Amino acid sequence: MNRHPIRLFSGTANRPLAEEIARHLRKPLGKCTTQHLPDSEIHVTIDELVRDDDIYIVQPCPEPVNDNLMELLLYIDAFRRASAYAINVVIPYFPYARQERMARGREAISARVVATMLETMGATRVIYMDIHAEATQGFFTIPVDPLSAMTIFADYFRQQNLEDAVVVAPDVGRAKLAGRFARLLDLPLVLMHKRRTSFSDVETMAIVGDIEGKTPIVFDDIIAGGSVLTQVEELVKQGAKPEVWMAITHPVLLPSALERLEAPYIKRLVVSNTIHVPPEKRHPKLEILSVASMLAEAITRIHGGESMGPLLKHLG
Repeated sequence: MNRHPIRLFSGTANRPLAEEIARHLRKPLGKCTTQHLPDSEIHVTIDELVRDDDIYIVQPCPEPVNDNLMELLLYIDAFRRASAYAINVVIPYFPYARQERMARGREAISARVVATMLETMGATRVIYMDIHAEATQGFFTIPVDPLSAMTIFADYFRQQNLEDAVVVAPDVGRAKLAGRFARLLDLPLVLMHKRRTSFSDVETMAIVGDIEGKTPIVFDDIIAGGSVLTQVEELVKQGAKPEVWMAITHPVLLPSALERLEAPYIKRLVVSNTIHVPPEKRHPKLEILSVASMLAEAITRIHGGESMGPLLKHLG
């Protein structure tokens, strides 16, 4: 039994998710305050004692990425200086995750920079969901728990009873993850091969697998500008039913993505609440599934020294 009390805190990036996790844990959220000063500096304070406590701070880092990341780093420092026993960072949406390698010379490996900052400031464990590149875990020397929303998506799609469904990987890099999702649903896998022409645009080069007359479920980790939505049209052109479902964990949802959702062949975009979706982004085709119960179970298992195996089935 862990003799250090479990304490849950939240930054400002996604407080509704933290509140839902707290309800599952049947524990109150700790009191803390974030202020944005007139010169754009961020000031944080912990408003209660945390000495020798087992801290879990919930703070995904979507837009504004740098503000949310800086807020998280400051909280880690504040907990460390307040003599917390452990500082577990629950960062469902990991910032700079798509910059995990040098695609060309003289580039920063930004995901590694973020990992180094979290460790240096005093994080003792990191929990994230559906990271863009699994190798990011190797950037850390502290324990990392790489969770996935795919089991939550799988439960959802089993209830839909879609006819002749197939899981679609939008590119070669997502084939392994989409393959795991296809196995969960016991469905065939179709692979799209794309070529990125810019940060926001892609070109579909080929489709591998039987898509004729099928209902596609496109599985991916992040939807930002919505380039994946432009690929979907090619599926329909190749004979897929014009009822394409999307299962994408992190809803960054830039304006261009919301515009592309208007395409008539897109049936529904199913996302998780790793990122808070404000009312202005609540498109009629958008459905949000909660990952709070999974994160609460992860926290309970970590605090109790139990195996994380049941939550890491997606790695099999």
